[in-house]
Amino acid sequence: MKVSDAMTSQVSIARPTDSIRQVAQTMAKVESGVVPVVEDGKVVGVVTDRDIVLRVVAEGRSFDSPISDAMSDGDVLSVKEDDVLADATAKMANHQVRRLLVLNDAGDLTGILSLGDVAKDYGSKQVGKTLEEISQESDETQ
Repeated sequence: MKVSDAMTSQVSIARPTDSIRQVAQTMAKVESGVVPVVEDGKVVGVVTDRDIVLRVVAEGRSFDSPISDAMSDGDVLSVKEDDVLADATAKMANHQVRRLLVLNDAGDLTGILSLGDVAKDYGSKQVGKTLEEISQESDETQ
């Protein structure tokens, strides 16, 4: 099974200049805890509801600040839509993440793969194994 067979292809995105408030409202509207940040057609970061809590609320920042102030940037974890789903779940486990952005061969965002997607299309046994590996403390935190 390929990643494209399981991923969610309807993804709301943000621009780096969108306000934190706008992105939080988008998350509420689409009932998602993650929004990729895209500029000139390419992913430049990703923001989660946790990022907003830790980098905005906890630090007392303004909700009118740009989302680029709260997003995780740099090496955003992703997979290709043609990758094997088992390899994608192994990547989730190895990096201890619950979601991966899905890109096409041109590097454009085509979807998001979450543990929920994997559970629906790949089976609860694999999700349980992946979640167990994600939840284990990494060597860095021990």
